[in-house]
Amino acid sequence: MTSTPEASDAGDLVVREAERADLLAVFRIEKAVFSQPWPFASFERFLGTPGFLVALRDGAVVGYAVADVSSTQGRDLGHLKDIAVHPQAQGEGVGRTLLRRVLFTMAVNGASVVKLEVRERNDVAQSLYEDVGFERVRRVPGYYDDGEDAFVMVLDLAAWQG
Repeated sequence: MTSTPEASDAGDLVVREAERADLLAVFRIEKAVFSQPWPFASFERFLGTPGFLVALRDGAVVGYAVADVSSTQGRDLGHLKDIAVHPQAQGEGVGRTLLRRVLFTMAVNGASVVKLEVRERNDVAQSLYEDVGFERVRRVPGYYDDGEDAFVMVLDLAAWQG
């Protein structure tokens, strides 16, 4: 299913489902932003899924989000797996726009709750997630390969005001 590109609150930003032609730009952002980037093949596996979105400005990919919905214990759970913004586009509303759009996409695809994991030291991301309505539910010691802890955060989509 291909979604229609939509204009965003972040000015001239367009958010749409990722396409194969976007993968190299997505992977470059991943490597620029994360100390332990996903392999290229991980992004290839999510192509064609509604939760793999890219944000474009002037036709160039400036951010992306990867999420999915799965059935867990009798309910559909959304999982925000990865979200990143090109370093030169950070602080311009790209992340917030992507986050809101991917949450909407998960809701449309049946998720009632969304979870994510975030690095303990990633205060900027935690602040964004909390602003949108996520709550910390637990700490996972040594979650990341480098030993850093993660916070698991959860959002009830039924109560979310997007």
